[in-house]
Amino acid sequence: MTLKERIDRTGPKKMLSMDGGGIRGVLSLAVLKKIETILAAGRRDFRLADYFDYISGTSTGAIIAAGLSIGMSVDEVLKFYRDSGAQMFVKSNLLARLSHKFEDEPLAQMLKNVFGAETTFGSDLLRTLLMVVMRNATTDSPWPLSNNPYAKYNDGSRPDSNLNFPLWQLIRASTAAPTYFPPEVVTLPNPDKSKEKSFIFVDGGVTMFNDPAFQMFMMATLDRYWPKAPEKRWKAGAKDMLIVSIGTGSAPNARGDLRTEDMNILYNAASLPSALMFAAQNQQDTLCRVFGDCRAGDHIDSELGDLRSAAGPLGVGEKLFTYLRYDANLTREGLDALGCPQIAPAAVQKLDSIDGIPALLEVGGKVGDKVMPEHFAGFPGS
Repeated sequence: MTLKERIDRTGPKKMLSMDGGGIRGVLSLAVLKKIETILAAGRRDFRLADYFDYISGTSTGAIIAAGLSIGMSVDEVLKFYRDSGAQMFVKSNLLARLSHKFEDEPLAQMLKNVFGAETTFGSDLLRTLLMVVMRNATTDSPWPLSNNPYAKYNDGSRPDSNLNFPLWQLIRASTAAPTYFPPEVVTLPNPDKSKEKSFIFVDGGVTMFNDPAFQMFMMATLDRYWPKAPEKRWKAGAKDMLIVSIGTGSAPNARGDLRTEDMNILYNAASLPSALMFAAQNQQDTLCRVFGDCRAGDHIDSELGDLRSAAGPLGVGEKLFTYLRYDANLTREGLDALGCPQIAPAAVQKLDSIDGIPALLEVGGKVGDKVMPEHFAGFPGS
């Protein structure tokens, strides 16, 4: 089945979204393994790309999303993390660490090995619609890119079509977390060399879309994202669209002993980026629960609860999609509630801790235990 045939296929559309979070993507993979097992229903050689029509990811989520889209199994993607995790985080020399903690070349080479150095964003190897999120530092704007063949800047007749970007390089750009990895410079090929454009990209996690689920919904349904064929945009509705969103764990740093005099320049430099990312992620998840029919999702806060069966702005029963959210609270309290009292929060909170992979898999397995077959009711497979 070609991508265009998949877009045109009748029936409910199923969409999958993965948050950013460095090595904590392993937690997402443990949840995805449970989902894969449920959806396979005993079928051999089943892949999540056989079920989901649109897959999106930010940062580490972009690696997972692209891997699943080309037909890798969850175990195959997890093997990539296990085998290559240490190589992903090769420390830079002392001078370079003033700008970035790790080298980028080892990760770039591994991405080339998995996806192919010559594979483009418009390649037929991608079995689903795929969205990856990055920040274009050159234009100072978020760049959620999709391989939708009907998008404005994906026209194959354009010499600067986004579909000509190397796939591995877009993924590398989406993972270029500031202070962790250097930015990625991407040049869009053009037969006229004088018109080639180069952009500096950094991690999509520093945009509003570290959780890209709601942005994926908009790119699937808004006519401006389908200008070449607006009639092909996907129909919204609780019975017509399923969105499954997978987190990498959150760790809000609540401090009851915080004093105003503690909030100096160093405190703000260390805490504001994570605070803003957590707030953005929380908002994106809340938007999905408000406009979607939330069947699965943990407590948001003491006022909103989990928003399951909540009446949204469209009225009771008038929802734009069915929504499932699986994530973990990685604080001491959250881990205890999951049944992981033996796991230290510090072991699973860091974005670059290879030693934390076994603990992350254990936590992800506990989150996976919350995934139930009935969550997918009404959305049959292919």
